[in-house]
Amino acid sequence: MKFEHYLKRVEDSKEFKKFRSQHKKSKLCAGFFVLDYESGKNMHQVDYALPNGKIATFILDDGIQVKISEQALKKELPEIKKNLQLDIDALKGIVEDEMKNRVVTEKIKKIIAVLHVLDNQPVWNLQCILEGLIMLNVHLDDKGKILKFEKHSLMEMIKTIPGNKLPQSQEKQDKQNKVVKISPEELDKLQKELDKLKQVKK
Repeated sequence: MKFEHYLKRVEDSKEFKKFRSQHKKSKLCAGFFVLDYESGKNMHQVDYALPNGKIATFILDDGIQVKISEQALKKELPEIKKNLQLDIDALKGIVEDEMKNRVVTEKIKKIIAVLHVLDNQPVWNLQCILEGLIMLNVHLDDKGKILKFEKHSLMEMIKTIPGNKLPQSQEKQDKQNKVVKISPEELDKLQKELDKLKQVKK
């Protein structure tokens, strides 16, 4: 479905109408979507910026809930204009086509997609988690054109988290044996780092 479908659900809701009556100068600034192809548990959010810098997030997955951030952003977020064209369900296929061109063979497990305005145009910022602890950072314009494609190792990201460095001998052994060991605590830390991407990319 297109972003407009989720936007209409928000703007037709009683929760939004009440919000709008209290925040007439709020403006649409972002969309946040988690597409989990393993569990099927997806997340859909639409964000509005308030004049004071705080963000109102409308969560669509269990009815409609609205949450306003406690802290304000330091920079003003550009407004997203309506009538966007790219279908959210098409994101995976677009990325997979580019993966074939770049000979990336791992399967996509999850896509974290952030829609925002960059350089005066709507951009889809995708963090794609693949098999083998690989992550792709992909930017698309609203027509599905690839603007950026970067491949990263999630294991390297984990090592940058304070307190997560393996003992040197164990790290060397794991590299030699090509063994990747991640505890539940490390996975939890990684998920928190990924969650931060929403705010960073805004």
